[in-house]
Amino acid sequence: MPDLLLVDDEAPLCESLAYSLRKEGYEVTTARDGHSAIKQFYKQVPDVILLDLMLPEVDGMEVCWRIRAFSHVPILMLTAKDHDMDKVRGLEAGADDYVTKPFNTHELLARIKAVLRRNQGGAA
Repeated sequence: MPDLLLVDDEAPLCESLAYSLRKEGYEVTTARDGHSAIKQFYKQVPDVILLDLMLPEVDGMEVCWRIRAFSHVPILMLTAKDHDMDKVRGLEAGADDYVTKPFNTHELLARIKAVLRRNQGGAA
């Protein structure tokens, strides 16, 4: 069962998405701010990260840079920032994919499976 770190400060979204992901067989850990996300990452490295950009304390872009400094874990940005330059900055910061809110849960699940498959050489 793949471990997933879901980082989002919107409680209702985080809870409903975590529920959907668990139903699909993922072990889900959540964090509501950038500091907690980094601490949780060090505690147990997940197989994939869903990362919001607009987080309290440390924003998602900084979280992405810090994790990318030493890890290749797949990161999917999951954010309301939908301008082209936001997407470019997110991908250049090291995100493997960029999904804008609102999103289709089925599409998000397919994207998660795709990054896991690429990262694990076809095992997902």
